[in-house]
Formats: sequence, structure tokens, C-alpha cells
Amino acid sequence: MLKYTSRLIALLVASAIATGAMAQQKSVIFKNGFDSETETKKLALLYGAKVVNEQVRNGTSALQIDEGEASVRSRVNLSEQGTLELWIKTSSPATQYKITILVATSQNTDTGWVQVGQVKGSNDSTEYHAKRISIDDPGKKYLRLDFEVTNGQVWIDDLSVEKILLDTALQKNQEKVIAEVLGKLRDDKNYQVQAEALRTLGKNYAAQIDVQRQYLEYANGIYSSVTLVLATSERGKMANPLGYQTFKGIVNDVRMVASPIQKSRMDSLLKPLGDIATASLNVMTAGAYQAFAEPFKTIVATTFDRVSYENAGVDRKARKYAEENGLKTFSKAEGFLGEVEKELNTVVALDKDLIDIQREVDKFRKDLDKHLKESLIAGGMGRGQENYNRVMSKDEPVRNEALQEINNYFTLQAESYQNHSSSNTEFVQFMMKATGTMEETQVFKERFNLIASSVITFYDKFDRSVAKDQNPFSDEKDRALWESHAVKVRGYIQESKAAFAKAYM
Repeated sequence: MLKYTSRLIALLVASAIATGAMAQQKSVIFKNGFDSETETKKLALLYGAKVVNEQVRNGTSALQIDEGEASVRSRVNLSEQGTLELWIKTSSPATQYKITILVATSQNTDTGWVQVGQVKGSNDSTEYHAKRISIDDPGKKYLRLDFEVTNGQVWIDDLSVEKILLDTALQKNQEKVIAEVLGKLRDDKNYQVQAEALRTLGKNYAAQIDVQRQYLEYANGIYSSVTLVLATSERGKMANPLGYQTFKGIVNDVRMVASPIQKSRMDSLLKPLGDIATASLNVMTAGAYQAFAEPFKTIVATTFDRVSYENAGVDRKARKYAEENGLKTFSKAEGFLGEVEKELNTVVALDKDLIDIQREVDKFRKDLDKHLKESLIAGGMGRGQENYNRVMSKDEPVRNEALQEINNYFTLQAESYQNHSSSNTEFVQFMMKATGTMEETQVFKERFNLIASSVITFYDKFDRSVAKDQNPFSDEKDRALWESHAVKVRGYIQESKAAFAKAYM
């Protein structure tokens, strides 16, 4: 089902790799699936949490957090902080949770813990949902998670911390430079040193402009992928009754005893679903099902009514068949359509998730596009569309030339300040504007993490929707057909999920 999507993402992967210096590298520096004693010992379960062999996402165990408060800490020294990813499942949609992420330089301390992030809310289902949040604080080596849970329990599985070299290094340098420059401004001593710090800030400012470009390209790629999934989803065809033997048998039975007008009415109902003769199936939607299901059952019921088939002009054999099999055929139709509806509800929920992701990505793109343009103005490039196009160019030399102009702008500001041609007040205002713009860029990184969480949660739900135990049909031939589609879908979804992780995470 995601065959075309996976190809598109593969192209985006190649594009991301081709960007050279700006391509992100990552490695997992901490991972815990709670499936062995070795893994369990990586965390100190202080209170309110325990490892259980139920409600797992993968493997054999998960971490259960009971209602109330709980806290866990890492026993191992993390070589680097990065992006925390965990999967969370709630006992019901009413369950509320708040996870506070803290870091410290030492594990065995009750003080010195610094909050670096928070995840809170509820899940709209009792399935596992992914959560991602950046915890870039390179000086802190230990991780602590504090939980507050109300109205139920939660389970945590597949917890990991990924090191993202580009973003972490960039933020470390930004924090160092900003602290250095502002500190020297407060001291107000050496113009030469302050000017040099400003030149360094210019390099970092240009670098974060390119980070914005990269996130914007990622968002555009995800938006295209999601749009393509919505347009070409083979998954929706698995909920189309025309593809299944039971339904074809019911249609044939109705045709055998129906009057010409009843046949015509049934053909009109079936037409939006596809062509039953050629097995050409359309994507099944909730609207199409609602317009079809009840009228179809009505046709089955009326066709097998004695008054109807005795006046339908059919032969004696057909009338006898209708008399003996009417109730059986209607019950079969009702049961089968109930199975189709169950499958369709799963597909509709997946489509809703995709539409929600599409909406969030579109808003992210528009907001980041606006922020990038404002950043270019603050970096001395003005409001022209031409400058924006240069920064967003696929041609790396063109991009580098534009970024160098931003760097040069900061150099000119430094020289102006060094030569005392600018007042200290003007310089402070310039600094605050530049550093404020850089700090706002971090917000978009967190928003992208939320989008990535939504996408990988969607992949997980999609993958589970085609597991063998999710087959809704009772007839063996119908089950076999559903499974044949599911096998293809599983392959596509795994390919697409792997490509997404490689390209965007």
C-alpha cells in the first residue's frame, strides 16, 4: 500500500544524504526494552514503577506506572544527551499522564537535577503511542523520569536516547557563544574580544539558518508522503466488500431471484465500489459504506420476500431456492457486512490520523517558512524572495554563498562595534534580536519531534492493523484473501517505516 510512498521517501533519503555537511548522523546511546535483567538494571526504579510481563509493545516486558507518582533514574552514565524516545500506553483514553524529564551530573543526589522537558496529556486509544523530546544538555550525564498518572495506569516500553550529532553540537556551540558574548557585554571591557565573539556568533547564526532549511525540507517531504498515502492507500481497498467471495456469492444469489428493477437498483449501489466482474476495487470510505450497506441489506430482504420473488418473473428453481435460503442469505449478508464495517472502522481511524498529521505538518511548514524569512531579515539579507530562494536552493554552492553573506553581515556589525561607531545600546539590541531568533529555532525542533512521534505512532498502528490476529473475517476464503493483501501491506509498511526513520530521525 505504501509502495509509492516508500519510493518517494527513498528519494528524499538520497537528497538528505547529498546535502553533505548538513546531513544528520545519529546513534543510539541508551536503550531499554525491559526484556532482560541486564536492561532492567540500567534504570533504578525508585518508587511507583515496576517491570511486568504484560501490556508489552515489543519483547516480553514493559514498565508499569500505577496511578499516582513514580520516579526512575538511569544507573549508567550517558555519554551524551540527545533525543529521548519512549512508547507509552494508557489503561483508557481517560488516563492522564505527565512525564517530567530531568538530568544531572551525578546519579546519587537529590539535588542538582535540572528539568529539560516534559511530556503530558492522554492517548486517544489504548494502543502504544510514541513520544520524542530533545534533552540536549551535554554537561549532564544522568537521566531521571518523574511520572504523575491519574485515572488509570500507564506502561512504558522501548525507551531510548539517540545522539544527533549535528543538532547537539550546534546547540552546544550556540549556548557557549551566547553565554560568552552576553557575559562579556556585562563586563563591558574588551571591544576586541567582544567583536570576535560576535563573529563567532555569526557563524552559528548562519548554521541555524541552514538547520531551518533542513527542517523545512523534511516537513515538505513528509507532507508529500502523507498526501500520497491519502491518495493511493491500498489499505482502504481491503475494506471493500467486492473483493471477497462471501459477498460475491450473496450478489449472485440476489441476482438469481431478483426482478429486473431490483437488479438495476443493486447494480447502482455496487457501482461506486468498483467493478465486481473485473475485481477492480475502489478505496472504501465511511461515506461510501453508509450509502451502500443499509440499502443493500434492504434489497436482500425484499428480494427474498415471498411476494417479491413470486412476482419477479424467475423460474421455479429460483423461487424454490429463495424459499429455502432467504433467511440464511440475509443473515450471511448482515454478518459479512458487520465484518467489513469492523475493517472499515480501522481504516477510517488510520485515515483520520493521517489527516491530523497532514494538518500539523502543513502548519509547521507555514510557521517555519515565516520564521526563516524573519531570520534572514535579522541576518541582514532583507525581505527579497531571491535571497530566500538562494538559502533554500538545492545547489549547495549557492546556499553556501548566501550563508556566507549572513556571516559577513555579523562581521560588519562586529567591526562597527569595535570601531565604536555603534552605541552599546544598539549593539545589545542587535544581540538580543539575533540570539532570540536562534532560540526560537529550537521550538521548531521540538515541534518536529512531535510530528515525528505522530508519524512513527501511525506506522506502528498501521503495522498492527494488518497483523494476522486482526483478520476480521470468518469465512476461510475471505480470510485467505485478506491475508494475501496484508502480506503485501506489511512489506510496504516496513520498507516505508525504515526509510522514514533513516531520512527524518
